[in-house]
Amino acid sequence: MPLNKEMTDTLKSAIADRKAQVDYLEVRVQQSESTSISFRGPQFDGSNRSFALAGGIRACHDGGWSFVTFNGLEELGDRLDDAITQAKLVGKESTQLAPNGAIEDYVPVDIKQDPRAVSLKEKRDLVAKYNQILLDYDPRIQTTMSSISDKFVTTYFVNSNGSCIVQERLDVNGRFGAIARGEDGVVRQGFESLNSRCDFNALIGIEDRVKGAAVRAVRQLEAKPVKGGQYTVVLDPYLAGVFIHEAFGHLSEADFVYENPRMQELLTIGKPLGIKQLNVIDDATLPNLPGTMKYDDEGVPGQRKYLIKDGVLTQRLHSRETAGKMAEEPTGNARAILASYPPLVRMTNTAIEPGDTSFEDMIKDINEGVYAVRMLGGQTNGEMFTFAAAEGYMIRDGKIAEPVSDVTLSGNVFQTLNDIEAIGDDTLYTNGGCGKGGQGGLPVSVGGPHLRIKNVVVGGR
Repeated sequence: MPLNKEMTDTLKSAIADRKAQVDYLEVRVQQSESTSISFRGPQFDGSNRSFALAGGIRACHDGGWSFVTFNGLEELGDRLDDAITQAKLVGKESTQLAPNGAIEDYVPVDIKQDPRAVSLKEKRDLVAKYNQILLDYDPRIQTTMSSISDKFVTTYFVNSNGSCIVQERLDVNGRFGAIARGEDGVVRQGFESLNSRCDFNALIGIEDRVKGAAVRAVRQLEAKPVKGGQYTVVLDPYLAGVFIHEAFGHLSEADFVYENPRMQELLTIGKPLGIKQLNVIDDATLPNLPGTMKYDDEGVPGQRKYLIKDGVLTQRLHSRETAGKMAEEPTGNARAILASYPPLVRMTNTAIEPGDTSFEDMIKDINEGVYAVRMLGGQTNGEMFTFAAAEGYMIRDGKIAEPVSDVTLSGNVFQTLNDIEAIGDDTLYTNGGCGKGGQGGLPVSVGGPHLRIKNVVVGGR
């Protein structure tokens, strides 16, 4: 899609006419085109195709923020005036924003196979084929959920500091799930998801990955509940990535830290937080991942950041405001799910870097332990966490043994980081959707290697 110069000129002019009235002013406009197709069980669940324009304006004056949305450019002038008036009403302190230079840039997507060139019928037939693979796998499969979606977005960002950034973004997603029921009435689930930022063909030829959702659901029907207790636990890369995102990544978001005196004490930069081999990153520059971006929603360049380096807390995630208030550097982590939502401090692609231990060496001296695979659900409360693994296996005499079910892992994240005994030499990134502040489904990815952790409290049924 060619750059819409008329759009950028309109936004620049509107901001220039008003920027002297407040300390800071910005506008984001998104034009989007999306399709989605889904099946539930044997039934076609529906298709949707939409075109939308959404806009959001933020103004800040004397430390007071306002946020106003609009759905058409004819409203732009009036909505800007509304935002300025509201910011002046609430401002009672001083505006503290970390500096970010004026940036002018256009960031196109290098598309391989454009989903907009693929007909709805072709997409429907593709989902139907994958859904049938799940239905046919085993008579114990009770129902399925299969969908593919694609969305192309162009975001225009202009602010009163002189930035004008236009970014294109493409997301192609496939999501597949199977629910199996055993003779005893036990129900198990299996899921698989895929994402590409540049190529619809990433959804072609994935029969084995789709079938994996059904395989995992049925396999867990044979599992017996794990006996609760303390174990040495090995997390697979998927669960290791989810663990570091949920249990530690959210604690690294500076808006949470700034508003929480206890966390400021626990999360002092320079404080040892884990074993010396532990390195945790949040990296917006990795190619073709859901959390990848050149600029965040405040126009700050995306970066690779070490949250933990050699076991020491080295950085946290910032918006321009939190960086200004905490006298730290902005990190490019202000993100919103749509232009009609204000940016919040959010993760991008968060991962544990690989270490030097093979999976075989990691388990070879474990007499009795648990291998936890993928995540079914979980929750965090400050530094405490509880996760339910989608699959579990006992480790006996250094080998993977029988499958077990109802594997929940709980503990204190700071203790757990110090209880890591080995970090795998492998790594895997998976896509996900993150929720915060009423903005659910923000595209992120999580990653990591296998992890071995001692003294983990494992709950069974």
